[in-house]
Amino acid sequence: MSASWLDEIRWTEDGLVPVIAQQAETGKVLMFAWMNRESLALTVAEGYAVYWSRSRGRLWRKGEESGNRQKILGIFQDCDEDVILLKIEQEGGIACHTGRESCFYRSLVDGQWQAVEPVLKDPETIYKKS
Repeated sequence: MSASWLDEIRWTEDGLVPVIAQQAETGKVLMFAWMNRESLALTVAEGYAVYWSRSRGRLWRKGEESGNRQKILGIFQDCDEDVILLKIEQEGGIACHTGRESCFYRSLVDGQWQAVEPVLKDPETIYKKS
């Protein structure tokens, strides 16, 4: 497969594109992250989400530590060609490093951010430090 499709994305000045991961079955938005050309090409080639971690400064295979990988069911581009939507199957049911299903677990209630989704698994047991 030619990689010319990568040229049809409007990358940021840093060479990144914002990516939304959505649970294909329910439509629930699970997380937001960034990809560069290499991570998006690897995502397509491997069939599992590979992101660019700005904090780590490296490629990040979702689930590399936790085992909660994201199987790709579809990849979509928005009308402005500057956002990618991944329709995924979230393995393990946890997308957030806090042990929740979604990274979007806080809701603005009466002027304060409140957690409205439960922790499904203690992060200490997900991310064991050696």
